[in-house]
Amino acid sequence: SGKCMRLATLATCSLGQWALDFEGNAQRIKESIRRAKALGATYRLGPELEVSGYGCEDHFLESDTFLHCWEVLAEILDSDLTQGILCDIGMPIFHNNVRYNCRVFLLNRKVLFIRPKMALADDGNYRESRWFTRWTHRNEVVDYYLPRVLREVTGQSSVPIGDGCLALADTCLSSETCEELFSPDSPHIPLGLDGIEILGNGSASHHQLRKLHQRMDLIRSATSKVGGIYLYANQQCCDGGRLYYDGCSLIAMNGQVYAQGSQFSMNEVEVVVATLNLVDVRNYRGSIASRGVQAADAQTVPRINVDFNITHDDVLDRPSRPMAVKYHTVDEEIAYGPACWLWDYLRRSGLSGFFLPLSGGADSASTACIVGVMLKMLMKEVKAGNSGVIADVRRVGKYAENELPKDFKELSSRIFHTAYLGAKHSSAETRERSAEIARQVGSSHREVEIDQVTDALSNVVKPILHNEPKFKTSGGSWTENLALQNIQARSRMVLSYFLAQLLLWDQGVSGSLLVLGSGNVDEALRGYLTKYDCSSADINPIGGIGKRDLNNFLKWAATEK
Repeated sequence: SGKCMRLATLATCSLGQWALDFEGNAQRIKESIRRAKALGATYRLGPELEVSGYGCEDHFLESDTFLHCWEVLAEILDSDLTQGILCDIGMPIFHNNVRYNCRVFLLNRKVLFIRPKMALADDGNYRESRWFTRWTHRNEVVDYYLPRVLREVTGQSSVPIGDGCLALADTCLSSETCEELFSPDSPHIPLGLDGIEILGNGSASHHQLRKLHQRMDLIRSATSKVGGIYLYANQQCCDGGRLYYDGCSLIAMNGQVYAQGSQFSMNEVEVVVATLNLVDVRNYRGSIASRGVQAADAQTVPRINVDFNITHDDVLDRPSRPMAVKYHTVDEEIAYGPACWLWDYLRRSGLSGFFLPLSGGADSASTACIVGVMLKMLMKEVKAGNSGVIADVRRVGKYAENELPKDFKELSSRIFHTAYLGAKHSSAETRERSAEIARQVGSSHREVEIDQVTDALSNVVKPILHNEPKFKTSGGSWTENLALQNIQARSRMVLSYFLAQLLLWDQGVSGSLLVLGSGNVDEALRGYLTKYDCSSADINPIGGIGKRDLNNFLKWAATEK
């Protein structure tokens, strides 16, 4: 019955933020708030450092970065966007001359609370302690004095900052940020024991094969042990660096998932909502005797009182139902993750396509297949009328204002260029495979003979050497053979960059191309590669993938078409 229902419609999102793109980041944040409100949400969670972008690196050491973040926040607060919806926004904060990675809570044109991150990511790809300091004062809240740009908009002089929670009129809500979920002493445990019923986790978590399973396991475990509602937000973009942040924002309650966003997408804004019953949280927690004992002895988290109801009284509304989590296969992850990253990088680079030396081998074929997947994903969005993707495709592909590609192969012929860089010792089989791969992905393909280049280099060193180096097949030693093979490989790298700069010019089109590499992670780890050959490129979409996974991916790609 309605008396046993305390329904709250909650929203989380995946955003395509970009480091230091304050104007673009602001527009995407605003759009996500608008969509959340349109879906009836009273709480909106966004990704980690969404205002500045996560990958600002040493720009976090500059005071301008913090000032521009406050300017974006002032712009949001100086509108009606936060009217009737609690907005949980990620941005850097400078407090007492210390830099913190924070969540900022906004409601009805006011700043309510700032919650700093308490466990920083410092392993693998992350170096957060280079730019930020973790908040060390457990269960302590102090005053933060707002900058002038905020005081002029909100009329506030200070707000609470620290380890606390929002005590709303009908529930308690707080947050933990990304790494805190993965750490042994996660905040969700003490927060859950002290009665906080809704927890938001704004993250910037990069794509790694099979990593989504780990995230899901942690979130299910967190809400199974202490109960409660858990919202997870993530970036879904390249962000200007080598990593791809793979979205998959979700909402869970009491160990079950109720909403899940896409893991790989060409969309810059994706909002996910669920309507959940707070009574279910209370009943679940009350049924676990051991939790009751520990909760009765839990330390009290400081409360910031807020006169706002997150629940609603719509008797016709119904709570969301649990759902099965969608996982991609490893082959699909290899296809879609790098494909999304490639497009994000290309459209932001200002260049006009890719150039790939296509040898006819498995590694360059894998790179070509990933570009093919990217092209098919783009055409799917173009046919669906995605205005953002259409605008980018027209710009990158040099299409007229009212012109669109007919299919992925036509688009490929404009933005994907390949070449077989052959020599007199190259086999007919690899030449034919290269041409067939190019045909299947629709690239603008050429065959280039490199013998003149390698012969010229050999002629340069002839006056220096007492002997003429020969290939092993002509009686040469291992040393001679390796040197001649390496100069072939390095000539291909030089020619690749030369062609990438001139191919569009030769067609009377402005712009140049990004050079794609094809070196897998096994080669890099073992040093089994020629330095400055075709493994040297602007970007290498298979650089983090092993040979076995790539071979399986190629078999998958052959059947998926």
